[in-house]
Amino acid sequence: MTTQAVIYARVSSKEQFAEGYSIDAQLKLLREKAEGLGAEVAAEFVEQESAKHAGRTQFAAMVDFVRRRHRTCRTVLVEKVDRVTRNFRDVVAIDELIDRFGAEVHLVKEGTVLTRDSRSHEKLMWGLKAVLAKHYVDLLSEEVRKGMAEKARQGTYPSAAPIGYMNVVVNGQKKIIPDPERAGLVRQCFEWYAAGGTSIRDVCRRAAEAGLRSKRGRPPWPSVIGMMLRDPFYTGDFVWKGQTYPGDHGAIVSRDLFQRVQDELRHDGKPLVMPKRVFVYGGLVKCAHCGCTLTAETKIKKRQYTYYHCTGKRGPCPKPYIREEALEEKFGDFIRAIAIPPEAVEVIVGALKESHQDERAFHQESVGRLQAEVKRIQGRLDAMYEDKLDGTITEDLWARKNAEWREKQMEALATVERHQAANHLYLDEGARILDLARRAPELWAELPPEGRRELLNLVGSNYTWDGEKLDGCNRKPFSLWAGKASCPVWLGREGSNLRVQDPKSRALPLGHAPTGPVPRSVYEKGGRAP
Repeated sequence: MTTQAVIYARVSSKEQFAEGYSIDAQLKLLREKAEGLGAEVAAEFVEQESAKHAGRTQFAAMVDFVRRRHRTCRTVLVEKVDRVTRNFRDVVAIDELIDRFGAEVHLVKEGTVLTRDSRSHEKLMWGLKAVLAKHYVDLLSEEVRKGMAEKARQGTYPSAAPIGYMNVVVNGQKKIIPDPERAGLVRQCFEWYAAGGTSIRDVCRRAAEAGLRSKRGRPPWPSVIGMMLRDPFYTGDFVWKGQTYPGDHGAIVSRDLFQRVQDELRHDGKPLVMPKRVFVYGGLVKCAHCGCTLTAETKIKKRQYTYYHCTGKRGPCPKPYIREEALEEKFGDFIRAIAIPPEAVEVIVGALKESHQDERAFHQESVGRLQAEVKRIQGRLDAMYEDKLDGTITEDLWARKNAEWREKQMEALATVERHQAANHLYLDEGARILDLARRAPELWAELPPEGRRELLNLVGSNYTWDGEKLDGCNRKPFSLWAGKASCPVWLGREGSNLRVQDPKSRALPLGHAPTGPVPRSVYEKGGRAP
């Protein structure tokens, strides 16, 4: 009987797909692999979407196809790990295909085949590369956030302009300016409300009658008008990530008018809400008996004590209170269970360094392609400048195309810098994860309460209290070794991915990292990464 296989190929964006970037090369490589295996290609799934988040259409269709036809089609061919996933939910879906449906996942370019019987070091490399693929997109996102924060510090709002303003490009730079068609109507809305005796709904109705429309041409909703009246953007300032910056977009309303609107909002039957006391572990644990969240309250006897108990929103709950100190001790047991021996850290770091070669090659390939693009654009600019000097093109055309291509060139150079930064930091995040596991008990003892909560969210979730025992789910990769910290020798058992018998033996599977990089507020409590 002829073996059947499915092919999955992906690029990150529609622009890359339109340019044919890597898709043809992926399909050619995977078809040749299928032919080498003597397998008939039952289906090909091609995606033009980022793998940062779960929910890709073609990936889901591929998984469903294998599930339905796993008796005849169990072979999945992909180029390498980061083509099939850069998020952990999709990793779980792949693991399910392997463990439950007996699928074979061929990472063709990496020469790896994942099956139920894969050796421990092969599962390690799959887990490590999944971790680092996720880390790569997190790093790129972090760089984008840094760029947006720097833009905000320079006075330019780094997002879409609100109603009453418009995004434009001036001399090759993106700017926000007042919308000549809507700015006057927006100012009128502030004046109507500041006069008093007018509700937000009335202002919305009058604005719609006066012709105010959203960017999509729709009349505004009352919620939109409410947010607009509270937004300091219209005074020339803007708020970005909780910080207020003076903007360069120009004011539509005066500060005096804006303040009168705020005073009127406070007297509009909506008193300001006073902040409640925040308890460190509030909302972190649920009652195992009824599923309600544990809440906290303070009691004063000879001294002040904090107790946690079930809210009882689903009826009276028989489970007893627990003191905050006792809850912290049980959390400490949970943290101590994820500790990993130093010799195991050394083994994993060795495997991490080996895997760095593939990732470095990827970054070098990407940098080379981007540098060629920068050079190609520069060649166009030089040729176009000569055409301008010769009078074969107009000054306006030259200015417009020059600004357009310069922007593309700057974007390519910025991406080169991000690839170079990601290449240098590739090992750093993996080392932090491992060192966090090694030093978890020490960190728990040293961190303040807020830091302990952050650590608990990083390594676990779904905490429950049954009156005697605290349970929780370890996040990956910590779940792979949780509970083995007290064992002098870690023995791999059936169904287990973790095996360390000799510090010089093959590396052990790390699994998947927690969502996002390890926060420095947790990690940097003294010491260094291995």
